[in-house]
Amino acid sequence: MAKLALVTGGTRGIGAAICKALKAAGYDVAANYVVYDEAAQKFEKETGIKIYKWDVSDPDQCVKGVEEVCKAFGTTIDILVNNAGITKDMMMHKMPLESWKAVIEVDLSSNFYMSRAVIGPMRDKSFGRIVNISSINGRMGQMGQTNYSSAKAGVMGFTKALAQESAFKGVTVNAIAPGYVDTDMVKAVPENIMKTIIAKIPVGRLGQPEEIARTVVFLVADDAGFITGETINVNGGQLMD
Repeated sequence: MAKLALVTGGTRGIGAAICKALKAAGYDVAANYVVYDEAAQKFEKETGIKIYKWDVSDPDQCVKGVEEVCKAFGTTIDILVNNAGITKDMMMHKMPLESWKAVIEVDLSSNFYMSRAVIGPMRDKSFGRIVNISSINGRMGQMGQTNYSSAKAGVMGFTKALAQESAFKGVTVNAIAPGYVDTDMVKAVPENIMKTIIAKIPVGRLGQPEEIARTVVFLVADDAGFITGETINVNGGQLMD
C-alpha cells in the first residue's frame, strides 16, 4: 500500500509542484488549500490529486481536515509537508497588528497545528516524515518582512525541537529554506527590485518550484531516515552556511 502524503497550500506554486512530484514518486497525495477555489479545482482535474479545503491557521479545522483525508484514503498520514504560507509585507512601524498575527498564524502556528494532528499515528507506526517549508528570509531577514522573517525563522526552531522529540519513534522532521523561486508570490515583486535580487544569486536565476519539490521527495524517502532536524538551503548559492 502506498504511503499517504498531505501537502498544505498544495494547489499552487511550490505546493503544487510538491504534490505532483510526490505522486510521480508513487505516493498517494492529498492537497490542502483555503482560497482560489477555481485554481484548486483546475489542479484536481488536471492532476487527479484530491483537494481538501480548510484554514491551516485554525487548529480545529486542521484536526477535522486531517480526519477527512484519513477517512477518504482509509489510512493515516505518513508524510506531512507544511507548505502553506502568506505574506503581508510592510515596514514594521506601519504594520497593523492584524498583518503580524495573520502571517505568524499561517506561516508558523500552522506547522504546530498540522503536525500535532498527524504525529500520534506516525509515532504509533514508528514511521513518519514531516517537512516544513521555511525561507531564506528566515535566515537572513528582509526589510518589510518582520512578520514573515520571524515566522520562517520560527519554523526552523520548531523543526529542530520536534525532530529531537520524535527521532526515536521513527519520525523525521526537516525543513527546506528556499531562496527566491519563480512563483506568483515572487512575481509580484517590482521588476527593478527583482533585477537586484537576481544579481545577488550566484547561479544567476530564480529557482523553479520543481527544484524545491525534488528536495522534498528526497527527504521523505525511506533512505533519508538518518536525516532529521536539518534545514536544507535551496537558494542558488545566495546564502551559504
